[in-house]
Amino acid sequence: MKYSFKNDYSELCHPDILEALLKASNEQNNGYGLDKHSEDAKKLIREKLECDDCDIHFVTGGTQANASVISHILRPYEAVLACSSGHINVHETGAIEATGHKVYTAPGIDGKLIPDDIEAALKYHQDEHMVKIGMVYISQSTEIGTVYSEAELKSLYDYCKENRLYLYIDGARLSSGLAASDVEFNHLKDLCDVMYIGGTKIGMLSGEAIVIFNEQVKPYFRYHIKNKGAMLAKGYVLGIQFEAAFKNNLYFEMGMHENELARYLSNELKSIGVPLLNESPTNQIFPIFSKEQVEQLQKLYAFEIWAPVEDKIAIRFVTSWATSKEVCVELIEDIKTIIS
Repeated sequence: MKYSFKNDYSELCHPDILEALLKASNEQNNGYGLDKHSEDAKKLIREKLECDDCDIHFVTGGTQANASVISHILRPYEAVLACSSGHINVHETGAIEATGHKVYTAPGIDGKLIPDDIEAALKYHQDEHMVKIGMVYISQSTEIGTVYSEAELKSLYDYCKENRLYLYIDGARLSSGLAASDVEFNHLKDLCDVMYIGGTKIGMLSGEAIVIFNEQVKPYFRYHIKNKGAMLAKGYVLGIQFEAAFKNNLYFEMGMHENELARYLSNELKSIGVPLLNESPTNQIFPIFSKEQVEQLQKLYAFEIWAPVEDKIAIRFVTSWATSKEVCVELIEDIKTIIS
C-alpha cells in the first residue's frame, strides 16, 4: 500500500502540536480542563473569534460533542433537524437518539439545508402528537465536502431566530471549511448559537472545542458534559493542543494546505477525463471509476467506497495536513496508467 487517502486522521498529530505535548510532559496540571493551558487556549480562541464572552469547553471527539450539545439544549419532546447526509444521522450509530431526541431529516441540496427545508419540517410537525423541532444541525464543511457561504449561514440563522430554533454548527472539518468559503472565523459568533471547532480531523491527537455564544445555553454545561462522560480528567491534554494550534495561524494553515492538495487532485482528475460526483472545494473529493478501475486502485491506495453511480462507483479521497504534493502527483500518475 503506497498511501492512505481514507481519512484526515490517520496520522498522529502535527509536529508543532506533538512538540508542545512533549514540552509539557513532566508538568503537573489541574484536571478537568481547569489548567493553565486550557485557559490560554480559550483566550487565544476568543481573541481570534473577537468574542470575549463565549463559553468554551474541550471534549475528545465529535460524536461526544454533538450528543452533549444537542441533549443539553433540547427539551425531552424536542427533535433536531439535519440534512439526510448529516453526520448525526448517518455516522453516529444512534448516539443522538440514545439521548432521547429524534433526528428528523430533510434531503437538502448538495449536503446543505436551506430555510425552506426548515419551514417544511415545522409545517409537518404541527401539534403535540409529534416531536417539536427545536434545533437545526448543519456541518461546515458538509459530509460531501461542500460549504455554506456566509450569506447562506446568515439566512439560516435569521430564519432559526425568527422561529425560536437553535442553530448548531458541527465543525469537525471547520479548518477546511473556512479555507474553502467566504466565512470569516470572527463572524461565526453572529451566525449560530453553538458550534464546535474540530481538532481530531485537523492535526491533533484528538479534541474538539465546543463554543457557546447563546447566553441561554451556557448555564450548567460543565455539569452536563460530566454527566455524559465527556469531561476528561486530563483535560490539559486537549488544552495544550488547542493552545499550540491557535498560538499562531497553524489551525487555519493546515486547512489551507489540505484544500490546496485536494484542489490539485480535482483539477488533474478532470483534465484526464475522470468525472466527479460533485464539486467539492474542501479536502474531500469524490471521483467516479469503473468497478475494475477501483479494484486496481485498491491494490495501491486506501480510500472509502462512497456510492454506486449507475454502473460505476464513486470513491472518496481525503487529503490531510500531512499529505504531500509528491504523493498526490504519484496518485495521478497511477490513475493515468490504470485508465489508459
